[in-house]
Amino acid sequence: MTDQGHWMVMLQRVFYPVLAIVGIPSNVVTFLIFWKRNCMLSKSSTYYLMAISVADTLVLIFIVVLEITLKYHTVEPYWSWDPWCSLRDIFNYGAHNASTWLVVSFTVERFVAINTLSLKTKLCTPRCAIIVIITVYSCSHLFAIPYYWSNKSSFNESDHEMLWACVYNQEATDFYVHTLVWSQTALVYILPFIIIFSLNGLTLRQIVHSNKVHNDPNLPHKCAIYFRSKKRKSMVLLITVSMTFALLSVTRFITQIILRTAFYGVNRNDYSIPINVAADIGTMLGLSNAAVNMYLYACTQSKFRRELVSCIKLTISSCKTCKPLQNDYPSVILQL
Repeated sequence: MTDQGHWMVMLQRVFYPVLAIVGIPSNVVTFLIFWKRNCMLSKSSTYYLMAISVADTLVLIFIVVLEITLKYHTVEPYWSWDPWCSLRDIFNYGAHNASTWLVVSFTVERFVAINTLSLKTKLCTPRCAIIVIITVYSCSHLFAIPYYWSNKSSFNESDHEMLWACVYNQEATDFYVHTLVWSQTALVYILPFIIIFSLNGLTLRQIVHSNKVHNDPNLPHKCAIYFRSKKRKSMVLLITVSMTFALLSVTRFITQIILRTAFYGVNRNDYSIPINVAADIGTMLGLSNAAVNMYLYACTQSKFRRELVSCIKLTISSCKTCKPLQNDYPSVILQL
């Protein structure tokens, strides 16, 4: 293995376990806080945020832990053999699709709530949110079914250890490969990019316009401060979410297209090929979305931050005193 290959392997050996250690507990805690505490959000928005935390957790479990991290510590991972070699990508892509489209659904819900009052009472309801969440989860895994035929378990005769490996199906036709690549690319990158950027841009424009209306010198000073504060928080949320999603996803978006078309079937462990290095870096950045999405949406809420700080303080205090938790601590953990 070259020095570059050794460096990439060591980087991923450290990065992915850390990502899972940071991301899974944070998503779980976020889910519990939204479930048990009132964070001054509508019920429908709360359901979307809880669903995103579940989808992100599944991404971290299926992709980061069971696939990527496991391959560095197991000679023959469970997905080297059938039927797991064929089923693996259904769960992986299903979780990734759900994570992406729940973010899109939440963006649409916020756009409707802010801009269309006539539809708000019909679409921004808890019942509608539950229906959309169930539909997103179901369709995400349904659209991942074609990946069942993309891989096959193969006995690696060129390896001195003679191990089984899950590799791309060389018998797959070019039409099947290109259709799979471009449909998945459109599903998790092109369409979400268009929808999120468009709706966030329109929402930001609406907020700016609304605040201009309220920027009246005849308004009381406290009202002017309130509207400026609301405008600043909205702009920070929208711009941060959009730019973070784009920056973390664009590298994987480009490298996966190149890898699955011009370099389909290439040895992904050969880091002398530049596309393999770029693709792995893009994967690391893209999977980071599963650990930061909930922070970008939820941690801008002061009520959530206060509850999170209370949980952290309570945990630290409990570790120091080693005493049972008291009922007077204002934390969501006590209600579980």
